[in-house]
Amino acid sequence: MAEKKYKIGYTTGVYDMFHIGHLNILKKAKAMCDYLVVGVTTDQLSLQRKNKRPIICEEDRVAIVEAIRYVDRVELQEDMDKISAVKKYGADAVFVGSDWKGTPSWNEYERQFAEVGCEVVYLDHTDGISSSILRNKLNSQSDD
Repeated sequence: MAEKKYKIGYTTGVYDMFHIGHLNILKKAKAMCDYLVVGVTTDQLSLQRKNKRPIICEEDRVAIVEAIRYVDRVELQEDMDKISAVKKYGADAVFVGSDWKGTPSWNEYERQFAEVGCEVVYLDHTDGISSSILRNKLNSQSDD
């Protein structure tokens, strides 16, 4: 078996209505590191950032993510201070969806993380699925 490239990986998400896209990101991230820390966004931070409350409460979302075999540790993500999280967990890789590549915020994260010996690894997004797509499907079915 190939040696993992990174020691400690870190990724975050809301993980609302857990779906195959979430599972794919966690599986790909774990395949690249020995130990995977996952930040689950709090209900409050989701409301603040996306102006919507998750359908599944944070306690349940944490329990779901903790049960995934690719995940070694789950923490609540209460703010967007990713550099503090990288330092706190000793991460040498942060995993994020490829849809963020080249954005001003992630270009800045790349610079900040490099200063503490951490790389940003962009993972391919699973097309055709997201919590927003599921939410829209639920809403359209309730209109029938």
